[in-house]
Amino acid sequence: MSGSRHDGCVSFPDPLGLVGTASDLARAGVARAVRLRVTGRRGGPQVTIDGDPGWFGPDSVSWRVHADLATVVGGLRALLYQTLHPLAMAGVAQHSDYRHDPWGRLHRTADYVAATTYGTCGEAERAVARVRGVHQHVNGIASDGRPYSANDPELLTFVHATEVDSFLVAYQRYAAGLSPEDADRYVAEMGFVARQLDADPVPTTVAELREVLAGYELRSTPEARDALRFLMLPPMPLSVRPTYALIAAAAVELLPLSAQLELRAVVPPPWGPLAVRPALRVLLGTLRWAVGESPTLAAARTRVLRAT
Repeated sequence: MSGSRHDGCVSFPDPLGLVGTASDLARAGVARAVRLRVTGRRGGPQVTIDGDPGWFGPDSVSWRVHADLATVVGGLRALLYQTLHPLAMAGVAQHSDYRHDPWGRLHRTADYVAATTYGTCGEAERAVARVRGVHQHVNGIASDGRPYSANDPELLTFVHATEVDSFLVAYQRYAAGLSPEDADRYVAEMGFVARQLDADPVPTTVAELREVLAGYELRSTPEARDALRFLMLPPMPLSVRPTYALIAAAAVELLPLSAQLELRAVVPPPWGPLAVRPALRVLLGTLRWAVGESPTLAAARTRVLRAT
């Protein structure tokens, strides 16, 4: 076998492009695996490539934030946060099959976020209608004796606020970040979605978002602790556990300290900045390279180009 020498190194011809092909195949395999785990589909959530631009469009902050893998950390943080509302947690414990279908809720959330962010107006409206239909059946009595309903406007606001706050803080820490003006725009854009579900009150700025969250009395319940244990150690292949453990630690560390203490899941201050954050930035950087652009975002861009 012969090769050519350049600057003291020997290189060999690759007439079939096998080196690049192997790298591309590995990258594609990682991309499919990540999308399958997070969204339930190898190609990610599907939206149509024909029709109107949707509720937001390519100039929105929502398109930018929801296309980044930092939302994986934000999504888990939101689930952890939501366990601390006794009524919200009662609805999950009594009406969700998360123990037998641990990834189902994540996949449905991914579909909902994709449809309302990147879908046409019709796709977004149908996604909201599906959620409304599910909520009609989610009601009962919590362990503390209080009645609850998933259609309660204040409860809808809590779930909405924890999701928006979680996506926002995850993007600020583990992605490109937003200016104060763009952060407010993001909260306002997401407020439009919340109003379609009849949430009330609906925050439209970061300050209002934090004020709304501060107004809830949150506490850990036996159902919350059960959900926490499940979220921290869900059934999954051993090969995925180290990656998930890092994402889970980052999600916990992003929670307000009061929430960490209530959950009894605290990432000690030295370990967050010194270990969890740098390691997760490396992981997300690698995954962004492997996964590439979201097919959902690409489909939405194609639709906008066709329309214009």
